[in-house]
Amino acid sequence: MTAPEKMLGWTRAPSPEARTFLPARYAELPELGRLTGRGNTVNLENVVRLMPDLVLDVGDTSPTYVSLADRVQEQTHIPAVLIGGRLAETADTLRNVGSVLGAAERAEALAHYAEGVLDEVRKATAQIAPEHRPSVYVARGPRGLETAVAGSIGSEVVDLVGARNVAGRETAPRTIAEISPEQILAWQPNVILTVDRRFYAAIRSDPVWREVKAVQTGNIHFVPDLPFSWLDNPPAPNRLIGLLWLAKLLYPALFPEDIRAEARRFYALFYQQEPSEAQLEGLLAEPPG
Repeated sequence: MTAPEKMLGWTRAPSPEARTFLPARYAELPELGRLTGRGNTVNLENVVRLMPDLVLDVGDTSPTYVSLADRVQEQTHIPAVLIGGRLAETADTLRNVGSVLGAAERAEALAHYAEGVLDEVRKATAQIAPEHRPSVYVARGPRGLETAVAGSIGSEVVDLVGARNVAGRETAPRTIAEISPEQILAWQPNVILTVDRRFYAAIRSDPVWREVKAVQTGNIHFVPDLPFSWLDNPPAPNRLIGLLWLAKLLYPALFPEDIRAEARRFYALFYQQEPSEAQLEGLLAEPPG
């Protein structure tokens, strides 16, 4: 988003559907694999062979990731930079990335947009009394029984719009929790968000899920995910448009803006390619259920 012309490749290449939302010169860069975290697939010798000037990681800055960055730097002799990626600090993240990459002017334009979105959402949702804030369940996986716990990176969009994630911090020590059908029935969320098309297609025919209030009222929503998820993956500024989308979904009277126009603006600024009307239509339409 900040300096795509400096990318050597992707940790995971965008899908064919996602590539259509990105300029071809970036979309067609090779897949290089993941360097840190679970499932890392890059051989450090291959990193050295690519001759990058910098290894940049944005996201979790816990001691584990600091240690990984140190190890990469020691073994490759390539400078490694780790920058925090919490959603509430998106503007600072962008400015830091811009400073490191020599793209301060573009980063400032992106940061200004981020500040505007975060300020708007905070001010509007501050007006909502706690008893009027909907409860939300984030359904992950083909059965919908994995979820992001409140306070985790996967729940930041839900948390920042002032909704109540039914999977509270006490649900599990990990950021992603396995949930039983009985727990879902006990929670009875007002709204279900899902990032899995298989689950969205099956939820209405599942005898357990049919007993959930949100299913009975039709408050099941698939989160737009092209070229990147509006909710969680990756945990980056792609979530800014998701913040506006969810705020409008939950509190339409407070957010009268046209989400299609806002998506067009966001994509043009952050991805440097404005989506077509057909792309917007497909992006915002609920998948077949």
